[in-house]
Amino acid sequence: MRPILCIMGFFLTVFFFIYSLLHFYLFMRAKTALGFGPAVAIPLALFLAVMITTPIAIHLLENAGFGLLARVTAYVGYTWLALLFLLFCTLLVTDVYRLSVHLAGLATGRRLSWLTLSPRSCFLLSLASAAAIGFYGWFEAGAVRVETIEIATSKIPVHAGPLRIVQISDVHLGLTVSGNRLKRIMHLVREAHPDILVSTGDLVDGSMDDQKETVELLQAVTPRYGKFAITGNHEFYAGLGQALAFTNRAGFRVLRGEAVTVGDVINIVGVDDPSGPGYGSSITGEKAVLSSASKGKFTLFLKHRPVVDAESAGLFDLQLSGHVHAGQIFPFRLITRLFYPFIAGLYHLRPGSALYVSRGSGTWGPPIRVLAPPEVTVIELFRPPVDGNICQKNVKRSFLVG
Repeated sequence: MRPILCIMGFFLTVFFFIYSLLHFYLFMRAKTALGFGPAVAIPLALFLAVMITTPIAIHLLENAGFGLLARVTAYVGYTWLALLFLLFCTLLVTDVYRLSVHLAGLATGRRLSWLTLSPRSCFLLSLASAAAIGFYGWFEAGAVRVETIEIATSKIPVHAGPLRIVQISDVHLGLTVSGNRLKRIMHLVREAHPDILVSTGDLVDGSMDDQKETVELLQAVTPRYGKFAITGNHEFYAGLGQALAFTNRAGFRVLRGEAVTVGDVINIVGVDDPSGPGYGSSITGEKAVLSSASKGKFTLFLKHRPVVDAESAGLFDLQLSGHVHAGQIFPFRLITRLFYPFIAGLYHLRPGSALYVSRGSGTWGPPIRVLAPPEVTVIELFRPPVDGNICQKNVKRSFLVG
């Protein structure tokens, strides 16, 4: 547990430092733009100070058993986090605009006063824009899409026919994602009629006590070849024991550094997220786990983070990952891409292998998504026609794997 606590401690220190700076920046910009006095400044400062500590309050309330209060606080606090980020971004846009007008005036030797916006106008425009984007993002977060890809492979036995794998990822069941959101996700899963259902981490993100309805929604889907899951970083943060217990009750087999052959049709290999060093695959390494899979069969590799280990090249056919949420709230995607170049969608790694990165089925933290809609992924594996022609059928992509 000590490595996990060290990682979380470092993350929380950096997070609260940046979060506090953003609040200070907002306060100073508002004061400069609106010119208010102590009668407004003091209540505003107190409000911002409370919002800085909201993530801590959420954690304490949940651990103390105040479920409803923790849920309300989470919705308010995490929504504020998203709006603050959006406001910061829109303020930067207005700053760039004002600087551009100023530089254009210097370059032309003219006063472009008709293009100039006052600090007050910029702040109010940014505030309105952030609120509008946040309102849109709340709807986008609930609009789960189905993404479908087809993969032609000679490694699927003839008798198995087309094999349909459905992937959910990063559901983050907890305070802000619960039964109603999961109902929409599982409705799409049932409509896809999966042969295999996989969860590629972060299914759980909070206390799973008193989650009878949630468990039943997951239990209701019974694919013919079963359900498989792996750990994500939030399973470790939420408490590995209760997260695994919940996932097992939901009917998933959790693969923790393990390779299984399902129905003599397909290999499924799953590894732990590295947030839990000393667990599962981190003991032997993913190369050893992949090497233990049955030879000659299509190998599906479940790995939470969209990172491709060079030593694993050629040992799997398709890696399914999640974790990055496609940035969740644009333009945070631009920052996420610096750390994870494989951020969303299908990537060809080398002849005969590929990586698919899900945008995630739920939300982490803020119940908001902007230009990164949640998804349920349907992967259709089928044998290629004898003539080698692959027919496109209203799918996202179709390609040939050996």
